Amino acid sequence: MTAADFVTLDEQWSTHNYHPLPVVIAAAEGAWVTDVDGRRYLDFLAGYSALNFGHRHPALVAAAVEQLGRVTLTSRAFHHDQLGLFCRELAELTGTEMVLPMNSGAEAVESALKVARKWAYQVKGVPDGAAEIIVAGSNFHGRTTTIISFSTDDTARAGFGPYTPGFRVVKYGDTQALADAITPRTAAVLVEPVQGEAGVLTPPTGYLREVRQLCTDNDVLLIADEIQSGLGRTGTLFACEHDGVTADLYTLGKALGGGILPVSAVVGRRDVLGVLQPGEHGSTFGGNPLACAVGRAVLELLRSGDYLARSASLGTHLHARLGSLVGHGVAEVRGRGLWAGVEIAPGGLTAREVSEELMRRGVLCKETHDTTLRVAPPLMISRADLDLGVDTITEVLAR
Repeated sequence: MTAADFVTLDEQWSTHNYHPLPVVIAAAEGAWVTDVDGRRYLDFLAGYSALNFGHRHPALVAAAVEQLGRVTLTSRAFHHDQLGLFCRELAELTGTEMVLPMNSGAEAVESALKVARKWAYQVKGVPDGAAEIIVAGSNFHGRTTTIISFSTDDTARAGFGPYTPGFRVVKYGDTQALADAITPRTAAVLVEPVQGEAGVLTPPTGYLREVRQLCTDNDVLLIADEIQSGLGRTGTLFACEHDGVTADLYTLGKALGGGILPVSAVVGRRDVLGVLQPGEHGSTFGGNPLACAVGRAVLELLRSGDYLARSASLGTHLHARLGSLVGHGVAEVRGRGLWAGVEIAPGGLTAREVSEELMRRGVLCKETHDTTLRVAPPLMISRADLDLGVDTITEVLAR
């Protein structure tokens, strides 16, 4: 079968809820993938941070294979020998007290929202059914019905109502708007330390510290969505660390599964996550033995600090090189660590056209919206491969 055959199959039989580039990947290793015709491409997207450690990292594959030979699923009807170890190791690494394991990132966010509401009623004393959660405009936290109810992106939201009540949207980066929105009914503030889908938007200096203080002063939980930004992507374990901020709850996903399988979690304060009682929340696959074994291998990779240091060092190099393109086909470069939003200057190619031309030249990247190219290579990428990717972007924009 040719690449065109596989694309035709996808178009005929799978729902058209994505607009992928027309490349058909058949194999991958490290920072490189190979298509069905044998052509290699440099992966400059890393599964939206799910592949922080590259494709098929040997330690992660070994952990998965070893666990596949033992037990993969018990459901939470029984204990198994990986869950407690995974939760303890994740809590210790993140400096938190309790872990709620789930599968997808959206599940982690949904779980955090439920926990925040339960905490508001049980601990803060908000009248039942009246809790509100404040979110930032241009957010992206998933595509479930509840989450798109507070999205400001019409593509994700329009046509899927009626929408879930209980949310207030304020402008990202505007602490006065946030302060004005807080009431005695406010349970939590949910925020991305870096807004990925919006174009890798970093907050104004001091914003997250002011959000933290507002939450503390008003007995409101701060929930940091670190699903894309966490676990080394920005050069620190959490992107919140750039502002010296500690959240009450963090949502994690993507890289936590090492690109092997979906693994997500809510981590945070024991007095908050502890409001959940048996039967009030759950997931058949959440915290399954295979997921925990792979997750533990991911945590082992992170514990050394090498990936964080690598992201910080190579990220400085990446932003310096991309920053030199401003005025040469680029209007702005945003981001932290090995994560950048390259704003394409008006009057030239669209971000989609840039992505397609990069693909033709052997580099896989992806647009977000019409004007931004999202760059997020694996953290294990070599400096030479990083330069190759940036050189190719430079060549494409020079057109």
